[in-house]
Amino acid sequence: MKRTVGIATLPVDVRVEDAIEAACADDVTYVEERLRRGMSVLIEADKELALHLYLAIRGRLRRAAGSASTSSGSASTSSGSASTSSGSAKPPQIVVIDGRPRGEEDDGRSTLGRMLHQLTAAIRGSVERTIIVLLHLDVLTTTHTSLTMEAREAIPLLYENPEAVLLGFRDPSFPLPRVIEGVFAVRREIVGVPRGALTKLITQREAKALDSDQFDPFALYKYVSGLNPVRLRRLLAAIGLRREALPGRSQAQAVYRELRRQTVSEDVELPNVDLARDIGGYPEVKQRLREELLDLLARKDSLASEGEISALEALLPRGIIFYGPPGTGKTYFAKAMATAMDATVIIVSGPELKSKWVGESEENLRRVFRQARRSAPAVIVFDEIDAFAHARGTYEGSGVEHSMVNQLLTEMDGFRGSESIFVVGTTNFLSSLDGALLRPGRFEFMIEIPAPNVADRREIVDIYNRKMELGLSPALCEHLVRRTDGLAERDRGLPFTGDHIYAVCRALKRQAIRTGQTNFVADDIDKALQRKTRSTVVLSAAEERVVAFHEAGHALLAMLVEHATPPERISIVADMEGALGYVLRAARAHPYAITTADFRADICVGLGGYVSERLTFGDVSIGAHTDLQQANRIARAMVEEYGMATGVGIQVVLDEPRGHDHSVSEARRQRIDAEVAAILEAEHQRATALLTEHRAMLSALAETLLVRKVLDTAELRTLAGAKQNG
Repeated sequence: MKRTVGIATLPVDVRVEDAIEAACADDVTYVEERLRRGMSVLIEADKELALHLYLAIRGRLRRAAGSASTSSGSASTSSGSASTSSGSAKPPQIVVIDGRPRGEEDDGRSTLGRMLHQLTAAIRGSVERTIIVLLHLDVLTTTHTSLTMEAREAIPLLYENPEAVLLGFRDPSFPLPRVIEGVFAVRREIVGVPRGALTKLITQREAKALDSDQFDPFALYKYVSGLNPVRLRRLLAAIGLRREALPGRSQAQAVYRELRRQTVSEDVELPNVDLARDIGGYPEVKQRLREELLDLLARKDSLASEGEISALEALLPRGIIFYGPPGTGKTYFAKAMATAMDATVIIVSGPELKSKWVGESEENLRRVFRQARRSAPAVIVFDEIDAFAHARGTYEGSGVEHSMVNQLLTEMDGFRGSESIFVVGTTNFLSSLDGALLRPGRFEFMIEIPAPNVADRREIVDIYNRKMELGLSPALCEHLVRRTDGLAERDRGLPFTGDHIYAVCRALKRQAIRTGQTNFVADDIDKALQRKTRSTVVLSAAEERVVAFHEAGHALLAMLVEHATPPERISIVADMEGALGYVLRAARAHPYAITTADFRADICVGLGGYVSERLTFGDVSIGAHTDLQQANRIARAMVEEYGMATGVGIQVVLDEPRGHDHSVSEARRQRIDAEVAAILEAEHQRATALLTEHRAMLSALAETLLVRKVLDTAELRTLAGAKQNG
């Protein structure tokens, strides 16, 4: 089948009855067949659809009874059987419970009171083949799926006569108590319209207003897939599609934008985040998104036949997992993906989905997916998906969480291939997710969004510099990039992310507004970093002297140790990391090929502050605490993770999944500890020997720092050269 159809093949006019028959034919057939079998059916559909669906089902039941009667009569004639043999084809009696007044006896009652009165009469008076229709079940409930006082009277009535066949209609926006849901044998949810029905739902005049040549149902379906047929017909009429386009002119894009605007509710967001313009760095993540999804969707819009489109849709992933540390832009990437798809975004917090009410957590999930279908194309973002999607069989989750995982799997497995709905889960703990979510057809691939590297941070700084009109020079941008090469929140072990850089740029912007000056210097950036600390640190002269010698020890070793990156800036002003000073070192030329010598150099430089304090003052301060921790981490990683130790072989400690802890033996643990201790002691001795040999240079550097507070690369080189020449 071709992608486009001739406008002349479309209907001239479409009545509501025709729209229901075209869009809901399968649903009506499904319900009609089960009612004829004596099964009660609950239909979940928009309120405006309920009456029209009921009329269609009633008509189908009557036509089916008429056909059965004719067929039975013919058989009776040929066989000579008695005419009463056709009595089984009598259509069922249908009683509608809608709360409308039907006589003087109902006067004075509320609508709910009349409904209960009508229901009582219908239930107790029902006989075989009586169908009782409940058009407004949602009026029975209040909040948290609880019943109104009057509605409680309906419960025993619903269970009183098992012969009564019920047909109930429920607005999905209103949860229904399980005690009422339990009355119905089957449940049918009706959301959206099938793509194949569009050629019967749009008129020739409307198609001509879109495009004067051909009608493309695939392009239109992207924006109306979640609308019920009644609302679709009303919306098409409301946006003025009766106006015919000029010959050779198309207003399709304008109509699609208007449809997009009309179908977006207050609960969803229509993002505007450009993947290239608004997100700095992360070229691998962007390329992966384009290859796995965005390029395929763009290809879909250019395919010429239904078969090609269906084949491509079968290949599209339904879900993506973004994982990485907090603040790296996982949700922002999801918004950029939605923007590229011209889709809405529904952001859902994992913890907020859970409820103390039985069954409401699962209902919350169903509601999210229903909302996505109505505002399709849509991207659902489950922020902190690990809050409820823990691996089943572990002790972390409760029964509620496991039920939510099952419901999530059910919803994702129930996607129609033509629906433009994608699910994004964000997490900091990928290993904790239920393995069933990671199967093909669900969350089909995972994308790591790590802390930004130097190149990523450089692009992020450039974007915020441009958007906020900060006017930072290239040198200042580079200074901010280098200053954010470390831990942003030392006590929590969190690295610098795009969020931290954003906070710094906001601080600079506030400063510019406050002072009226935009001629920033490096100290302004350092102060913006300092503002993240809880309070201003005021050091005594003795404390400042300790900090100066501490940082001088780091800087001097960075200049002396082979394989160490040289210092670019040294400061004894407190920074946002909570440190009383810092040494900013150059980036590695080959960050993805770090060797044993590189790691040992980092350990040696890291011990420089500790050794300098010991040599100068005969004691050490608590300021060396973080340095010692980092040195120990590097040494242990060399032994346990990278196989760089000589005494324990190449066997390393494995990162085992939860519940599969294969701990090393005590003997091997002792050998590992001994190897770590040997690495640390060797670098401690090297640091001590170098600083002892260059004691004069260490003192000169510290004394200059006490006066200047901050020294940059040029000053450090000048000072080092002068001392060496001297």
